[in-house]
Amino acid sequence: MKTVLQRIEKALAGLYDAAELETIKKALCLECLDISAVCFYTKEPLAPDPDRDRRLDDALDRLAKGEPLQYIIGYTPFCGLKFRVDKRVLIPRPETAELVEWVAADSIKASRILDIGTGSGCIAITLAHRLPGCKVQGWDISDAALEVALENNRLNGTDVEFRKVDIMTSQAQDCRYDVIVSNPPYVLESEKAQMENRVLDYEPHTALFVPDADPLLFYRAIAEFGKRALVKGGALYFEINPLESEIMESMLADAGYHDIEIRKDIFEKQRMIKAVL
Repeated sequence: MKTVLQRIEKALAGLYDAAELETIKKALCLECLDISAVCFYTKEPLAPDPDRDRRLDDALDRLAKGEPLQYIIGYTPFCGLKFRVDKRVLIPRPETAELVEWVAADSIKASRILDIGTGSGCIAITLAHRLPGCKVQGWDISDAALEVALENNRLNGTDVEFRKVDIMTSQAQDCRYDVIVSNPPYVLESEKAQMENRVLDYEPHTALFVPDADPLLFYRAIAEFGKRALVKGGALYFEINPLESEIMESMLADAGYHDIEIRKDIFEKQRMIKAVL
């Protein structure tokens, strides 16, 4: 066991801080190399295993190139559930988990919820798990992302209805919703220079970026759709770019929404907004 840990430390020296390295060591051993937790913590000697060595070499090579740990392992935890992730979808963030907790707490009596831009399905599936009496839909424009979402639906034993819909062109209105939630692309193109390579080089750009000239592109379309698709008193919930919180609030008010509330995330950034129709 000590030899495995030393190989990880040597291969990744200087690439990750101490806390990240400890997380990586544990995740690789338990999730990628199938080493038991008991063996990991007691540092028991391991029997020779060429297949394990091959898997470790592959994982270390990918990590050294900057590929996110979650893609290498193939799964990530989110709100107490386990989600399949790869290059087809964004890796769920802690801030998004906070948005889900807000929606779930407010939506005990909701009968229909729609998640627009569902990606891995983490928002829709978690809400379906937390609110078993509620019908949940997840929409995305990407066939590849919907494949991942459907796999996660099966993995977590939920019954979310996933559909391919482009909110920018769709006039779909086959049912009314109590809640519409979305974490659409909101990172400005000009912010790329400040982002880590492990995000830029591996996560899907279509799920991340919007043009600087029109940062509310998707929010406006969803807000307009919500005016047709939400029940009276229904609510929109968005994850937002903190840089755009004030203009988001103004846009939603101008669109006819009220009781608008902005909440900060764990990093004290204005990250979530709710608006009632």
